[in-house]
Amino acid sequence: MQIQDLPYPDPGVPDARSGPRFLWWLFRNQLDGQLKALAWGLLHFLSVSALPFCVGVAVQAVVDRSGTQLALAGGLLVLCCIGNALGDTFLHRTAVTNWITAAARVQQVLARKAAQLGSALTRRVAAGEVVAVSTGDVEKIGWFVEAWSRFMAAAVTLVVVCVGLVVYQPALGVVIAVGLPLLAVAVLPLLPRATRRADFQREKAGRATELASDTVAGLRVLRGIGGEELFLDRYRSASQEVRHAAVRSARMWSLISAIQVLLPGLLLIAVVWYGVHLARQGRVTIGELVTVYSSVMILTYPLRHFEEIAMAYSFSRPSARRAARVLSLERVTDTDGSRDGSEMPSGDLYDPATGLLAPSGRLTAVVCGDPDAAGRLAERLGGHPSEEGASVLLGGVPLDELPLDNARTAVLVQDKDPVLLSGTLRELFDVPRSGDVGAEEALAAAQCEDVLAALVQGSLDTEDPMEARITERGRSLSGGQRQRIALARSLVTDPEVLVLDEPTSAVDSHTEARIAEGVRNLREGRTTVVFTSSPLLLDRADRVVLVHEGEVAAVGVHRELVHAEPRYRAVVTRETEEEAARDEALPEKAARQSGLRDGSPLNDVLKELEEIEESA
Repeated sequence: MQIQDLPYPDPGVPDARSGPRFLWWLFRNQLDGQLKALAWGLLHFLSVSALPFCVGVAVQAVVDRSGTQLALAGGLLVLCCIGNALGDTFLHRTAVTNWITAAARVQQVLARKAAQLGSALTRRVAAGEVVAVSTGDVEKIGWFVEAWSRFMAAAVTLVVVCVGLVVYQPALGVVIAVGLPLLAVAVLPLLPRATRRADFQREKAGRATELASDTVAGLRVLRGIGGEELFLDRYRSASQEVRHAAVRSARMWSLISAIQVLLPGLLLIAVVWYGVHLARQGRVTIGELVTVYSSVMILTYPLRHFEEIAMAYSFSRPSARRAARVLSLERVTDTDGSRDGSEMPSGDLYDPATGLLAPSGRLTAVVCGDPDAAGRLAERLGGHPSEEGASVLLGGVPLDELPLDNARTAVLVQDKDPVLLSGTLRELFDVPRSGDVGAEEALAAAQCEDVLAALVQGSLDTEDPMEARITERGRSLSGGQRQRIALARSLVTDPEVLVLDEPTSAVDSHTEARIAEGVRNLREGRTTVVFTSSPLLLDRADRVVLVHEGEVAAVGVHRELVHAEPRYRAVVTRETEEEAARDEALPEKAARQSGLRDGSPLNDVLKELEEIEESA
């Protein structure tokens, strides 16, 4: 696999049962790259490890005054340098390729999972954790995948050198063959504690990232209520916890590094002391002593990769565990694609769980006193239920039986907090669409004239509002402006069924009335479901459905239901139980229920509707 081939045509199906299994899956899917890195690593490490032998032969040649041996040592030294240069260069290249491709594979499977789960992802996993996994965690996972091949090359090199030293000089070779494995495993007792501290650090860092993400997402609201300092103090506290955890983790790793330096030094002292003793006895030559001494010094280099792989695994394991947790999430009811997706279903939208029916080609408004219940019901209508149950039917066809892409094409759900990605307005509207609704029509129906003017005014390099840039998540826009832009984006897709969850909660009443009329006209002949409690929207609906405690409680039109259904009236007019009881005791009960008594909020709304109709 080469970097220029990214992204993968198919990143594969990850093994998300645990963090280690996920790392093993990554390793197996990059076996070719791992073998290449191992081969180049062996060339590099063996070339480096052969340098002491060349030096020992050269020293002994000088002692023996042998020109032939000196020339042989020089030739071997040149070969080792060439092998070292080639091995190091291509090892670095293949290792970095393994790192980047592993990170790219992880990001691809995460993106695919996010696309599969849709908005349900952030309701099951914190948005900050998703960000942490897709940014910092993929680097640590890639680091372990990249470091593994270097570690294997270093381990093989240690074995080869130990065997070679035992054959070359048995007396000293045995000391090294016994000492080096002890050095390699000396830090193992410290690794569990170091791993726990690294896990704790990553957990604190993840929480700080979640807090930062949530704070930035709600920055405009925080400024409105003066809560910036409160959340800033919370983030300072979280940052300090991350710092303390990082310091504790660094202390442990510095101790491991110190041991990695101390123990090879002690082994070197022992080899020199014993080697001098053997040289005095004439059991080893000067060249052999120099070779063994130099080998011990050189072998501290591959030994460092034992520490690296331990650190890489300690840091990548919690990252892999978080990635596996996200990747293991599944849709509550997944579309199995058992039905042929060549023909899109059409007809009435029906939810068996609540009894909600949205007739084909009509504008249906749904009133639900519980906003969370309304959000869950909107998810169900789009085929994204958060709980198991009977599938929603579109024209008698269960959405679960459609391929996922077809189900999403047939029914589009816009939740109450839609996301606007950064880019130009034209890029934002570059979404799958039927082609029957243009961007200008959708923007006009969503009453975005002032938004377009504001975008042009805030842009320095264009006068075309479609080329004006929108910042990430639309932070440069107000809440009402973001809602209208998101509504226009949903309208331009022109799906068979459009489900809108509180699409006008952040706009003023005059704009809301015009949006209601614009949506009704633009979506004429298409099925539209709007979750709202606004009288302005409800009065424009062909059919109003009251959902109470998970079931349809009343069906009709707004003006009939507000007169006849107390539960509906309580939601729409925000009437409290005390007010309802007082109204029951008053002689003007009928007028109050009708909303026609002077000074009542509902009367003001109805008068405003009449004025708008007359002006239109």
